[in-house]
Amino acid sequence: MNKVRIGIVGLGNMGYSHAQQILSGKISRLELSAVADIDPAKLTRVPQVKGFASAAELIASGLIDAILVATPHYDHTTIGIAALKAGLHVMVEKPISVHRADCERLIAAYQGREKKQVFAAMFNQRTDRYYQKIRDLIRSGELGEIRRVNWIITNWFRTHAYYASGGWRATWAGEGGGVLLNQCPHNLDLFQWMFGLPVTLSANCAFGRYHEIEVEDDVTATMTFANGATGVFITSTGESPGTNRLEITAERGKLVYENDKISYTRNEVPMGEFSRTTPHAFANPATWDVVIPANGHGGQHNEVLQNFTDAILDGAKLLAPAPEGIHSVELANAMLLSAWNQKPVTLPIDGKKYERLLKAKIAESGKKGTKKVVKESAPVDFAKSFGK
Repeated sequence: MNKVRIGIVGLGNMGYSHAQQILSGKISRLELSAVADIDPAKLTRVPQVKGFASAAELIASGLIDAILVATPHYDHTTIGIAALKAGLHVMVEKPISVHRADCERLIAAYQGREKKQVFAAMFNQRTDRYYQKIRDLIRSGELGEIRRVNWIITNWFRTHAYYASGGWRATWAGEGGGVLLNQCPHNLDLFQWMFGLPVTLSANCAFGRYHEIEVEDDVTATMTFANGATGVFITSTGESPGTNRLEITAERGKLVYENDKISYTRNEVPMGEFSRTTPHAFANPATWDVVIPANGHGGQHNEVLQNFTDAILDGAKLLAPAPEGIHSVELANAMLLSAWNQKPVTLPIDGKKYERLLKAKIAESGKKGTKKVVKESAPVDFAKSFGK
């Protein structure tokens, strides 16, 4: 095989964007062979290739070697499992599933197929050179032991028109959550990719604080890691102008990433060592001010698709193996679980328990509280968002 024939299921904002990039030849050796969507009107957006009315028809068509699942969130699990069982290579959009139990089901379908099939997730921000550099600094030990992490990521502002653009958006039944399940899978993935998972977590989630929706649009979470380090994660779709500021306090100094700049105030002597050895009561370690260079934001979605193609054809190492997607889902689930129960939770959470609670939310979805006004034709400016 010298090229990969891929099919896309789901032609919403993300699916259609991927289709256009592939058709334009932006991904070497990747050919769009077919698409599928339950909405016939969306199939007309990609007249260049065969269109199917269902994922099942696309999977059984024989026209594709791989599939990109870009449907609403709940379908990621069922379509992903069906595609894996059919022997296809699979790329699934974020999040890989809505909740931990479904992640486990999806990952289980891949077990035993690792040598024959490639299974990847669309965590495009792993291609960002800034986050890659920060991760390298952590993993190399340059920062020393981490004491505290603070990430304010509130530049996911969304309007009422955005939420009105589809009936599935921002509902328990259609999406399984709000900012944590739609916008922040990227940031939650990067968070665990850089720092690992905490052992305990407590979250305050506001449901429909800024929009007429039933799910969370404002979150503040605090957490504790195995080494005693603490973390704070703050996100919202209701703040403008928003902030994207990551601050890491570690033994060797403080690193701040904001406005495309990594600033590192490095202690000449690690803070713990300095505190134990200095005879002075009010002294601080001397510091160096260092600007860490990084070469842009990487190839994003196209780079992940190229990596997926190269993994299929050449055995390249995946940037974002899909089984790792369970970690960001678990962080999101833990935050919601803490908010629902109004108490801290311990990770890993009980996936089956969370699933039962979510099903109760789904049963009441749209029946009480504020109701959305859906305008299917409401415009969504994809160019301003990595979200779906």
